[in-house]
Amino acid sequence: MPYVIRDAAGKICGIFEQAEVGVGEEIAANDPEVTRFLVEQGLSTPDSARQVLQSSDLKMIRLVDDLIDLMIEKDLIKFTDLPPAAGEKYLQRQVARKRLQIVVGEHDIL
Repeated sequence: MPYVIRDAAGKICGIFEQAEVGVGEEIAANDPEVTRFLVEQGLSTPDSARQVLQSSDLKMIRLVDDLIDLMIEKDLIKFTDLPPAAGEKYLQRQVARKRLQIVVGEHDIL
């Protein structure tokens, strides 16, 4: 059975597989409140959950790019610290982003 956390109004605002600090309320997986929460989050079916994850993955890729840029800029890591395959992928994305930026502008790039 899942564990839930609730907001000030008593509405479910998070679901967890196991109890965690501050998350101790166990609830039946088929409880209507759980179903309602999952529908509101776009997670009511395996396919919809996959779509949410795919969309999130695309945003995370950009975040990782930006974090690598920041760490290199602040001299926390060097480009050569990246494993060769990761460095190659990073460079490919940087080149593609720069080319796309010329055409559409930074705000339109994922």
